[in-house]
Amino acid sequence: MKRKLRMGMVGGGRGAFIGAVHRMAANLDGQIELVAGAFSSDPKKSKLSGKDFHLDPSRVYSSYEEMAEKEAALPADERIDFVSIVVRNNLHFPVAKCFLEAGFNVVCDKPMTFNLKEAKQLRQIVKKSGKVFALTHNYTGYPMVKEAREMASKGKLGRILKVVTEYPQGYAVGDVDRKGPAKINSWRTNPEVAGISNCIADIGTHAENLGRYITGLEIEEICADLNAFIPGRVLDDDGNLLVRYKGGARGILYASQISNGDENNLNIRIYGTKASLEWHQENPNELIVKYHDKPREIYRRGNDYLGAAAQANTRTPFAHPEGFIEAFANVYLAAAKAIDAEVHGKKMPKNLDFPDVEDGIEGMAFIETVVKSAKAKSKWTKFIKA
Repeated sequence: MKRKLRMGMVGGGRGAFIGAVHRMAANLDGQIELVAGAFSSDPKKSKLSGKDFHLDPSRVYSSYEEMAEKEAALPADERIDFVSIVVRNNLHFPVAKCFLEAGFNVVCDKPMTFNLKEAKQLRQIVKKSGKVFALTHNYTGYPMVKEAREMASKGKLGRILKVVTEYPQGYAVGDVDRKGPAKINSWRTNPEVAGISNCIADIGTHAENLGRYITGLEIEEICADLNAFIPGRVLDDDGNLLVRYKGGARGILYASQISNGDENNLNIRIYGTKASLEWHQENPNELIVKYHDKPREIYRRGNDYLGAAAQANTRTPFAHPEGFIEAFANVYLAAAKAIDAEVHGKKMPKNLDFPDVEDGIEGMAFIETVVKSAKAKSKWTKFIKA
């Protein structure tokens, strides 16, 4: 890159966990610099957040609309190169639309939009704009997930028969037997802000995306059971899915926020005719390969025997663990290479690996299919075509 890319941020101000994660990830490789933002719908809080980040006060805005307008009016060598969107679900579409139409590249947190209709509209806006759009399905950034994908694509597993993906969390279980209002009452439980799902939209989409990223399999039908165990909850806090994939493979996907004792236990097992894979997000530097006729193997991050994709997304030598922030940073770094090419009018690099608007479409179609299936009287629901 000729210089650092200039990043703006919408949302992610004081006290916002995911905003801090995005800033750390973007900054990790020294290729991106935060220079502007509209960090809160409260102008005072936005200004205070900008002060926290040591930004020029004139580049800290009271609204995303003001930010897009004023940044677009700046000279090309001053304005932001892209915006990172870390607001609530219902604002993803209008903010992304605003900045794309103002001529800016976009990195957006998932789920991509409030609903599938908005997602399809956004796809057309991205195509018309010619700008880069990246979606932060960060678990695809782990080196050993990339190794798993390479193994599957090269046929080392044989024909894939079964995909079992789990994403259990237990942080909300204390509210199940509470009398009165639940103590955990975030915007994710409000359908006017979060959309038609809480648990599936928040973490179930990560599980679906992980399985599709590694295997390349497309969902054909879903049989879903969604539950709201916490009294007073309108949206799901637990989901259990049976999946039929095109080509004959079968799957099980379970996402939960009331799985007592689990923290962030995303894991996946992929069973093929030649071998099987197993990966755990809480132990991300290992990939387990299993066979029916010989001992299992454990592949570890940072070693020379790994494939090109895993090695290219590794920062430290073996025995020096990498994790969540680094995986997030891998998404940002790949997107940054595409954004750099767009900004400087260069040819787009080949083999860039980051989630894009099509992954966002798939995610929204997945959410809507699951909710439709859970409400249906029939056993199986066809996957909603994107």
